[in-house]
Amino acid sequence: MATYQRAAVGDRRKFLTSGAMVLGIGAASSLVGGRAAAAATAQTDDLGVIQTALALEHEGIAAYRIAGKSGLLSPATLKVAQTFMGHHEAHRDSLAKLVSGLGGKPAEPKTDADYAADLNLGALKSESDVVALATTLERGAASAYIGQISSLKDPAIARLFASLSADEAVHWATLNNAAGTPIPAAPYLFG
Repeated sequence: MATYQRAAVGDRRKFLTSGAMVLGIGAASSLVGGRAAAAATAQTDDLGVIQTALALEHEGIAAYRIAGKSGLLSPATLKVAQTFMGHHEAHRDSLAKLVSGLGGKPAEPKTDADYAADLNLGALKSESDVVALATTLERGAASAYIGQISSLKDPAIARLFASLSADEAVHWATLNNAAGTPIPAAPYLFG
């Protein structure tokens, strides 16, 4: 597995781990407190998961933006990257609005230089390298969203995460098709 793929998978694992930790803290708190404490904890649990998802969307936007400026993409691939970046921007906006609505301050994006280092974008030398990284990021994002749905307390937020995971899965499938990757034989590709 390439370095940039290992880094992306690790980021998704951190998302799942932090979500599980937030859920565990929330579960412990609701055992101790009453209904009001449980309701506050549910909001806090959801807020933490949403903030982490927002950070993932910032990463996706940056990855497509940086790749788009790299000169490695053909016009057709650049158009797809820009479309997917637009989807991620809409996801970001929805998640940031939720965070604000829950009384939080939306997570800020890192700098492009930080994302380039985190994702090892300097190792990308061709369009196929960019597509391989994007495929890894999209699959990780779909799996991360799916993995968090059951931990969300608010059904409307859980539905949003289901919709987000579907978008990420479409991105993954589109990129796999473009790369000529065979359809996976095994079921349960995400989660």
